[in-house]
Amino acid sequence: MTCRTLRYRVAHVAAGKLGDRGTVSTLQAVVLGIVQGLTEFLPISSTAHLRIVPAFLGWDDPGAAFTAVTQLGTMAAVLLYFRRDLWRIAGAWLRGLRDREIRGSLESRLGWYIVLGTVPIALAGFVFRDQVESGARSLPLIASALIVLGFVLLVVDMRGRRERGIESLSLRDGLVIGGAQALALVPGVSRSGATLTAGLFLGLTRADAARYSFLLSVPAVVLSGLFELRGIGGAGGAGAGPTAVATVLAFAVGYASIAFLLRYLATHSTALFVGYRVALGALVLLLLALGAIS
Repeated sequence: MTCRTLRYRVAHVAAGKLGDRGTVSTLQAVVLGIVQGLTEFLPISSTAHLRIVPAFLGWDDPGAAFTAVTQLGTMAAVLLYFRRDLWRIAGAWLRGLRDREIRGSLESRLGWYIVLGTVPIALAGFVFRDQVESGARSLPLIASALIVLGFVLLVVDMRGRRERGIESLSLRDGLVIGGAQALALVPGVSRSGATLTAGLFLGLTRADAARYSFLLSVPAVVLSGLFELRGIGGAGGAGAGPTAVATVLAFAVGYASIAFLLRYLATHSTALFVGYRVALGALVLLLLALGAIS
């Protein structure tokens, strides 16, 4: 082993890069999987954290494919946690295709709202897929989105009526919340943050806005994760092994995060998350200005 090779190996061990093929090691996958699970359902943007945490630790950006696939882990947590609700909605929606009476039930209507509410993010994700995987992952953009959406969420939460339940949702409401979900293609906005904000704007209670946000996320995150599977293990990307580790951890931690958020929003405002978003965004901008991160 030459001195140059030895220095190369020592430097990469220190950076946590040696081991699996790709830019994400197993150790990094453990950290990022926990981060994904903690932040996916809170209105603080998991995608932003999977970009910011590596930047703080001096690691490479794991990439859009890694981010999307690990979201399948947290999506599995949603499927398990809301399995009864989702089963009823899917069954009623399918039966409603043939039976007009069932078509008017809450579960059948929710099925249509979820399907139609997924269309905006699916179309926007396809049209802007190149920007999402490259330029949209810039730290200045992420930090700015954290701050701006944080203030928007705060204003809407303070001024919202918070008197409607999920059973009062209309097709218009479903399309509005679905349109807000498309904004989550910009890292830092937060899918849950955007849909929660839209739900509060429409007068939903915090808990019901969060509950519908979880249900609406299923098709979008599953489609995104399956689409990005093609990028796993490619040149310069995360390897299949670390991605699998991160996905499993994201599932376990994400399940606990769902239960926490639903309990928390039943009796608390979103001020805690707003304060965190603004503080994190300001810190990232400061460190960028000082050249401490790039």
